[in-house]
Amino acid sequence: MFFCEKIKVELIRKDFKFDGVSVYTMAYNEFNPTNYLDHLTELETERYFSFTHIQRKREFVATRILRHQVFGFEHIHYDEVGAPFVNQEGYISISHTKNLVGFALSKEFKIGFDLEKIQDKILKVKHKFISKKEEENFNMYSKVELTKIWSSKETLYKLSGLKGLNFKTNLELEKIDSEYWRGIIISPTSTRTTKIKLIEINDTIFTLNTSPCG
Repeated sequence: MFFCEKIKVELIRKDFKFDGVSVYTMAYNEFNPTNYLDHLTELETERYFSFTHIQRKREFVATRILRHQVFGFEHIHYDEVGAPFVNQEGYISISHTKNLVGFALSKEFKIGFDLEKIQDKILKVKHKFISKKEEENFNMYSKVELTKIWSSKETLYKLSGLKGLNFKTNLELEKIDSEYWRGIIISPTSTRTTKIKLIEINDTIFTLNTSPCG
């Protein structure tokens, strides 16, 4: 389920609900980000002017417009490993891909979330993140399936709270069915699992965990 809200014609918001986890997205075109600086906090405005690339400015502002619509002027904070959070709102995870930003919100458990455009180039770099076991159990010739794997591992990496994990050896995926995979995070001290939800909308893959990681 979703509803759509427009700010002028430059930004289009869509909201989704997946297994109790809320997902908010904002699609945008080549808008002028300076027209929306009133949606930023004072600290965010200072950070905005530190960026030089227009695409980075648009991405940053679109994310804060979306945040502002959902939470108001609550600042997006980052913990010691770079995971975002908003005070007293629950757990969030932010992602972006070409002309699209979004975040997932869970009131109950830590969340990982990723957005990825489906592109041919994923076929050329699959050896960098696919394990031997995954080669046997997934379609190595499908750019859609490979994008789902990459996105799922991005979600697991964000969820792990750890830096320096190897996508081939520390993050594993197993198929449950067409909509859900099992994600496994292997660290020197523990092995944790969670359920990953996979969604394909137009040419974009959404992945997020819909159960606690434990």
